[in-house]
Amino acid sequence: MLRSSKTTCCLLLLLLISASGCSLVPDAIHDPQVHNPFPQLKRIAVLPFFNQSNEPTLNQDAVAEAYYGELQAILGFEVLPVGVTKLKWHEFNRQYGDSAGPDYFQRFAQYLDVDAVVVGAVTDFTPYYPPRMAMTTHWYAANPGFHPIPPGYGLPWGTPEEQDIPRDVVLETEFELARAQLKTQSPQSPAAPAPQAPYPSNDTPPAPADMTIFDPAAGDPAIAGSLPGGWPDPTGLIPDPPSVVPPPMLAQAEPVLSHTRIYRGDDSEFTQKLADTFYSDDDARFGGWQSYLSRSDDFIRFCCKLHITEMLGSRGGKHKSDLILRWPISRYER
Repeated sequence: MLRSSKTTCCLLLLLLISASGCSLVPDAIHDPQVHNPFPQLKRIAVLPFFNQSNEPTLNQDAVAEAYYGELQAILGFEVLPVGVTKLKWHEFNRQYGDSAGPDYFQRFAQYLDVDAVVVGAVTDFTPYYPPRMAMTTHWYAANPGFHPIPPGYGLPWGTPEEQDIPRDVVLETEFELARAQLKTQSPQSPAAPAPQAPYPSNDTPPAPADMTIFDPAAGDPAIAGSLPGGWPDPTGLIPDPPSVVPPPMLAQAEPVLSHTRIYRGDDSEFTQKLADTFYSDDDARFGGWQSYLSRSDDFIRFCCKLHITEMLGSRGGKHKSDLILRWPISRYER
């Protein structure tokens, strides 16, 4: 008899929720959060993006402004206004000549007294449905002693949290590691400089479990002693412990961060992220998230947001997402 009463109460509760249009149950979404994982790269300047697409109407300054706005919104960054950066860029070119040498953007960062300069390019763009945007960015550090930071750096490799690393980040990290290792095996002309590995060897921390597939020395002592000098090691993804003295300066002019992606308005993963962002931002404009696909400014801004969060998230900048619970007012409208 008691069991029957409990069953009856549960059924009545379900009927009550159903009759109220599920108004007792809020919508729940997870809003991804990122932060600046590199305290040595705090003050940033963004140059107008280069337009390398076939769309002549693309506003290069508008893309830079969108990138600036999304980067400034992330905790840990101070971004120089694009107008100021553009003015200083013209001054720098007049003073030092319009050159594109390997250390030119590095010297421009020093001229601006910022930690890094972002140089971006839009390589493909169409504003018509389905909109499409391909973009690449390179961050040049003012300090020539800062070396490239590869995808996967700073993530919890070799720990229980490794299983939470997104699979696409794992695959990108494995690919970049393999590419760096193959550079040491590529034939070099006598005048060519030795390749620099972005994954330094480090025997202190444990090797990441998912990365050992690229290490031929694992389990074979005979091979281990025959690896070339500077062989990129997976353990280089784990930051070294603090040192008593600073490391020696090994100057280089390559960008410290690089990221390339293409975004399409008919991609289901892209539209799902767009819908979640539209909901979490509480955007009250007419048309819902679908309207972003017809407004070029909103589409470009969201592409910049994804581009930044993906680059930082794959290098240790992702932390716990915010849980948003909301009861839409439309549920109570009759």
